[in-house]
Amino acid sequence: MARHNLGTVVQFEFTRTVKKRRFWIATLAIPLLLGLVFALVFASSSSTQSRTEAQKSQTVDFSYTDASALIDPAIAKAMGGRIEADPDTAVERVKAGTLNAYFSFPASLVTDPVLVFGTDQGIFKNGTYDAVAKQLVILSAQDKVGSPELTGALQGNFDTESQTFKGGQPSGGLDTVVPPLLFLVLFYVVIILLANQMLASTLEEKENRVTEMILTTLNPTTLVVGKVISLFMVGAVQALVFASPMAVAFVFFNDQLAIPDFDLSNLQFQFLPMLVGALLFIGGFILFTGVLVSIGAVMPTAKDASTVFAPVMITLFIPFYIVTMVVSDPGSVIVQIFTFFPLTAPITAMLRNAFGSLDGVSATIVIAELFIFGVVALRVAVHLFRYGSIEYSRKLSLRTAFSKKS
Repeated sequence: MARHNLGTVVQFEFTRTVKKRRFWIATLAIPLLLGLVFALVFASSSSTQSRTEAQKSQTVDFSYTDASALIDPAIAKAMGGRIEADPDTAVERVKAGTLNAYFSFPASLVTDPVLVFGTDQGIFKNGTYDAVAKQLVILSAQDKVGSPELTGALQGNFDTESQTFKGGQPSGGLDTVVPPLLFLVLFYVVIILLANQMLASTLEEKENRVTEMILTTLNPTTLVVGKVISLFMVGAVQALVFASPMAVAFVFFNDQLAIPDFDLSNLQFQFLPMLVGALLFIGGFILFTGVLVSIGAVMPTAKDASTVFAPVMITLFIPFYIVTMVVSDPGSVIVQIFTFFPLTAPITAMLRNAFGSLDGVSATIVIAELFIFGVVALRVAVHLFRYGSIEYSRKLSLRTAFSKKS
């Protein structure tokens, strides 16, 4: 009977949520906004690339002086330039509009800037002057070097292949870091998307004053657990919807959106880090769910609950203030405190697990801590829900609730 009731609660809560128009409005709003942003970035990237290529290939009518003796006159002529016969009046002629542009190349291009003067052609076309001056220097330098290999070396046009070792074995680098970090991303998505719904799910019946009727047919534990499972299912639906535009952008518009080239086939899904990440995710989810349900059980309205809800959610982001220390100095006191303090433990431990600084003993302690505190939080939430669900006008007294037997 209890199992049947649990299934009924999960089905009812999930169906009730996904049937609401505002749920789909909120769920689809973010993908639509992301799609709009991707479209704008795509259009801007295409326009910028076309403009840059046009500036590189465009010839400009200009004169120049070359104190560096680097500029090749033949290359300059091909780009529309000529040696300035009267440098003293060149700038004045540019101001008067009788000379289109004038470049002054200094004796040392390392210590002094190239002076570029030109007539105004608009904010975008004005960049052509700088582009032509830089291209002229690059082409002239390449011509003087006379070796494609040296030119490529000077410009950094070469690849490197690195191999690092840890414990005598080759380490995967970023390819081993990314997979465990997926649990951190998933944790943020689930908690941020579902936090308000977790809170509202325990307040909705309370504010509608129907909780006492529900509890006459359902055990509070069954009701709370059913709500938690249904919320997790709702979060999975939202996560899939939110991820769809990013997946489409990565697969079909990778180059246009300048997304970093990352070969997914090289990712290394190591068993222990993935297992630890999964357990940290589940334990953290149980803990935060218990805390949020408890808040909903104690507070009479969503407005009252928001004063406590905000500080709890802030703890999700506190570890990122010390993320550099988590990566570079995981043994520091502050990182250790964040690792073992229950509300900051999931994020900090997931980061350390991904970067390989969470040893087996620490991982075991944090996982056990999260599951123990999570189960305790859920049991407390059920107890508070039993007595706080009928407190419609005032906050439940914790002393009164815990003085009563379950």
